[in-house]
Amino acid sequence: MPELPEVESARAVIERSALERRIVSVDDTDSYECRPHAPGEIASALVGRRLTAARRRGKAMWCETSGAGRSRTPGPLLGIHLGMAGRILVSPAGGEAGEREADTGGDYVGSGPERPGDRGPQKPEWFRFTLGFDDGGSLRLFDKRRLGRVRLDPDLDALGPDAGEVGVADFRRLVGRGTAPLKARLLDQGTLAGIGNLLADEVLWQARLDPRRPAGELDHDELTELHAALRCGVRRALRLGGVHTGEVVAHRHAGGHCPRCGAEMQRATVGGRTTWWCPHEQA
Repeated sequence: MPELPEVESARAVIERSALERRIVSVDDTDSYECRPHAPGEIASALVGRRLTAARRRGKAMWCETSGAGRSRTPGPLLGIHLGMAGRILVSPAGGEAGEREADTGGDYVGSGPERPGDRGPQKPEWFRFTLGFDDGGSLRLFDKRRLGRVRLDPDLDALGPDAGEVGVADFRRLVGRGTAPLKARLLDQGTLAGIGNLLADEVLWQARLDPRRPAGELDHDELTELHAALRCGVRRALRLGGVHTGEVVAHRHAGGHCPRCGAEMQRATVGGRTTWWCPHEQA
């Protein structure tokens, strides 16, 4: 699942390469990816407009749009959720359509090392949503597993503050409460938006905290250190290309060992997710 760093990379690509290009066509015919909108509904709302800004909170990403024609009234928000393995591909002016574009054209971002052209020919239907620009380029959502989502004016009210931007005082207040296991609290998108399974295991390992421990038992200093580990983990993932680059991530498997002390990693289900930790250092 793409986590905060992967979605931020996608947002940055849209901001860098897709803004202020006039939309002349929209392929919104995948009724599952674009639910609850009927085919043509998103197209009717967006043709003639431009993407004016790319925003993100946690794993949620959306674009602001311009008014239609000479109207100064902003258009609808365009929400794009990457799902489990969605990827954004933005091609330049005059970019060719199809597989060649996916392999070599434009500005690409994905939620991991796999690119659309890495595993042989791609089926056209795996590109679930497309904005065509008047310069011949496009923005496309590649989603082989069809678990992403595109919708107008997405509801963001249930999301907590962004995990990469929350201040330490708010972090201590939001996370250090209740009897839920610490990892479950971190995964709760209503508490903090953007932390997924890999990032949670990484930051808890960095802070040497047991993922099963009740969140409300952490003291002021432990919460402060966990906040610092989260900030460092997000920055590292952004710099290196995703949460899969975390120091402990490669050791999250049977027979894996803690890269600091060498103890065999322990596994359990916490907060409904498979969790790995060092039983020696995260006791």
